[in-house]
Amino acid sequence: MSKNTLSPTFNFITAGKQVLSIEREGLAQLDQYINADFQHACEVLFHCTGKVVVMGMGKSGHIGRKLAATFASTGTPAFFVHPGEASHGDLGMVSSQDVVIALSNSGESNEILALVPGLKRLRIPLICLTRNADSSMGKIAEIHLCVYVPEEACPLGLAPTASTTAALVMGDALAVALLQARGITATDFALAHPGGMLGRKLLLRVSDIMHSGDEIPLTSRTASLREALIEITRKNLGMTVICSSNNVIDGIFTDGDLRRVFDMNIDLNQAYIAEVMTPGGVRVSPETLAVEALNLMQLCNITSLLVEKNDRLLGVIHMHDMLRAGII
Repeated sequence: MSKNTLSPTFNFITAGKQVLSIEREGLAQLDQYINADFQHACEVLFHCTGKVVVMGMGKSGHIGRKLAATFASTGTPAFFVHPGEASHGDLGMVSSQDVVIALSNSGESNEILALVPGLKRLRIPLICLTRNADSSMGKIAEIHLCVYVPEEACPLGLAPTASTTAALVMGDALAVALLQARGITATDFALAHPGGMLGRKLLLRVSDIMHSGDEIPLTSRTASLREALIEITRKNLGMTVICSSNNVIDGIFTDGDLRRVFDMNIDLNQAYIAEVMTPGGVRVSPETLAVEALNLMQLCNITSLLVEKNDRLLGVIHMHDMLRAGII
């Protein structure tokens, strides 16, 4: 039968569930290897004054790249070095202050073993993740972390599947344990992710996205209601701030206030803005996190906030600014 011809008796769902079952069993076995060796590895990594250098060939290399990224983003500086490239000069990227984590399911990776004399000469601690403590890498490592699994999910027993999952999970366990030991906070995490949603939520402040200067819809308390409406239309924020001298805030007038004015049968040409404004207005400081300002808007059921310091107007922030900044 052609490899591109689907057998009528084959069931993709059954095959998929079998993979999950095998990999779950592999992870269940992994629990016993979170032991004194794991504790020792965490202590060495915690006290590392340089960087964590992760190495691996083939599929182990792909897992190693992910682990290096996980370490780096969770408070443990790390990078990946390809063992083959390391043999041709990239080993110079590794210093005596670093710690090396090497991944190899068999523990017999020639490319990694070739680097050991250089690592030993620099007295760099070597942590190896393999399935066999009696492998060449298991024997030469200062710390060996076993990632043995009973079988691969591949029915041929050839494609790394359950074994790479086990290595990934063991690496994640190291990274997260170190994160907890260092007391890394969400804000610390955000500093390594300034372009992501979390970074924007935890780092972006009102002063970064507020309207200021000539962008602020501004009206004096002696202005007519008609003049205020012109200012609202001109600045296109659906509101205007009413200030006395030196930009001291007196109040705010919004589209919602205008609808209430219509219900009061007030003459738009004769009324003054001070008669119909909402005194005070909801305010935040420029240092307020943008996400906190958003929460305040939602709590008060409003779309604009005044940004002030010592009652003096510094800017205005609108719900649309939150959308543009990716906070919502």
